[in-house]
Amino acid sequence: MIDTFTAVLTALGPVLQDGGAQTIEQAPAIPPQAAAALAVGLAAFGAGYAERGIGAAAVGAIAEDDDMFGRGLILTVLPETLVILALVVVFIAG
Repeated sequence: MIDTFTAVLTALGPVLQDGGAQTIEQAPAIPPQAAAALAVGLAAFGAGYAERGIGAAAVGAIAEDDDMFGRGLILTVLPETLVILALVVVFIAG
């Protein structure tokens, strides 16, 4: 049994050291377009999650004081810049 194992290792030694067969093209696990879509989708999901709490707090602040409208609007729109930046990165990298 040990002799068979040694023979197999001796035969596969050059292949294992060479990194495998050279004729097989290694493809990425996720295609570039799918990775870009995933990146923008996750950025949009994160921005939506952030806006959920910010929007609720902004509406509550505006209900108490009308002068908080500008500040609430800016804070509500701020997380959307993450999605815009993700789109910019996709267009630059793609």
